[in-house]
Amino acid sequence: MKVSRRNAKCLKGILTKYCDSSGQKISEGKSSIFFWGNTDIEEKIVVCNILNIMIESIFDKYLGLPALVGVDRTDCFWHLVDQVRARISGWKEKLLSTGGKEIPIKSIAQAIPVFVMMVFRLPNKIYKRMTDAISQYWWGDGKEQKRIQWQQWWKLCIPKNKGGMGFHDLQSFNLSLLAKQVWRLMFEPKSLCARVLHAKYYPDGNLLNAKPKQGSSYTWQSVLASLECFK
Repeated sequence: MKVSRRNAKCLKGILTKYCDSSGQKISEGKSSIFFWGNTDIEEKIVVCNILNIMIESIFDKYLGLPALVGVDRTDCFWHLVDQVRARISGWKEKLLSTGGKEIPIKSIAQAIPVFVMMVFRLPNKIYKRMTDAISQYWWGDGKEQKRIQWQQWWKLCIPKNKGGMGFHDLQSFNLSLLAKQVWRLMFEPKSLCARVLHAKYYPDGNLLNAKPKQGSSYTWQSVLASLECFK
């Protein structure tokens, strides 16, 4: 909304009516607000006071996803690297066979970023850091000892019936997950998400030939990145 006292009071009234009708209550302490960079500080204070929300949203997450993806996208998704490393560090204390390592890598470590990868295309640096952590665990690297890595990681991502181990290549996997979103936009055109994106980014209805637009959201940029994969 536009930053004004009138709009803030209108939003407050809508939320109050919703609470009265549903019996639910909004937790203002867990709520946050985002302003564009050129918003006047006095206007910010007025709106925050009316809504009783004093936390400005910069690094907040919603359902595990970053609410805002800034210019430095690596920072927005670095928590995925930390989560993968934390899981793997716990496994290093257990003496697992090669087959024993394969199962947690496929079912847990490479599954950690899946939810995020269904919405955003991750930066190359994030792919590399997660892959490095998984690769080091696979080959048995310790804190004080590095073992020989007998194969390049991409060769281990080849399917088992073709001589590999069937691990995910995270970058390709990311694009395939985003391609599923293209499918949903095409075959579920009445969904709210599809209607919003259709109106804003491909009003002619030709999704497969949609072009980047200046100021487009990172979500839409991620969808566009998967078009070739989808085709």
